[in-house]
Amino acid sequence: MSKVDNKNVSKHLGQTSEYKTTYDPTLLVREPRQSNRTHLGIKDNNLPFHGNDTWNAYEISALTNNGLPVVGIAKIVYPCNNEYIVESKSIKLYFNSFNMTKLGDTAEDVLDQIGKMAAGDLSALLETKVLVRVHSNARALGEINIFTAKEEWMHSENCTPNYITLEDEYPVKDIKFSVYTETPELLEEIEDAPSEEVYYHSALLKSNCRVTSQPDWGDVYIYIKGKNTIDPISLLQYIVSFRDECHFHEEICEAIYKRIMDTIDPDELSVRCLYARRGGIDINPERASHKKLLHHTLSEVGVPHIKTPKQ
Repeated sequence: MSKVDNKNVSKHLGQTSEYKTTYDPTLLVREPRQSNRTHLGIKDNNLPFHGNDTWNAYEISALTNNGLPVVGIAKIVYPCNNEYIVESKSIKLYFNSFNMTKLGDTAEDVLDQIGKMAAGDLSALLETKVLVRVHSNARALGEINIFTAKEEWMHSENCTPNYITLEDEYPVKDIKFSVYTETPELLEEIEDAPSEEVYYHSALLKSNCRVTSQPDWGDVYIYIKGKNTIDPISLLQYIVSFRDECHFHEEICEAIYKRIMDTIDPDELSVRCLYARRGGIDINPERASHKKLLHHTLSEVGVPHIKTPKQ
């Protein structure tokens, strides 16, 4: 995948920053999506997918009117069909600016106000509807018992038990891995596949920040439906090929989706990248050929639909 010009990135990423502790929406910075999409042959006016970007922010805090600290966890969801993404460090600095801001008489009032203010600020910045829900740590950890985006996905009604972990299912010790820059030519098509539906997972997704080159670790979940499919060993080699790439999370997800779609043109396809938390935030893009395949919808954000874990 071609390198993306970073001349417009970034006001905060890779820079020494002042950490403000009173509410300041001017800290938020947006970045255009199109620079990377151009390299993939994707046009904003004709996207080959539906999708959302879901962020979890685990370090949310402000004060009640009598000075009592309140802490919470925020979920942010916005669609991929807008022109911009929010710069990750800017949203960290933005949420940090609430720390010494008094917002209500009760903890519930404070968290509700943070959610409303963040939704308004992010919607204005990104020029699209952004949904934000902020829950107390006690509720998030007690009621849904979730600490990461991966755990949320694994307990959701959308996650089928049919996902095969590629590196566990196939003899990786006998497979050569030597390509560490994104190489779509690695993908091999299987015609007239024995199964019309396949569910693949790998925990070996690794890429690097486009600006700082800091490593980003993640899981990728891929669903394919169609007469033809991707050879699973070649798919694992392709996923590993991102290891030395420098791109934002959203760009990695869209590259995987586009390369698979270009290779086999399936009837249905979804790609979900769940990245590990870094700096108090995890970023989880998903792209799908049909809206029904999306985990989150913009009509309902907050505590997700959770299956009761088996005892």
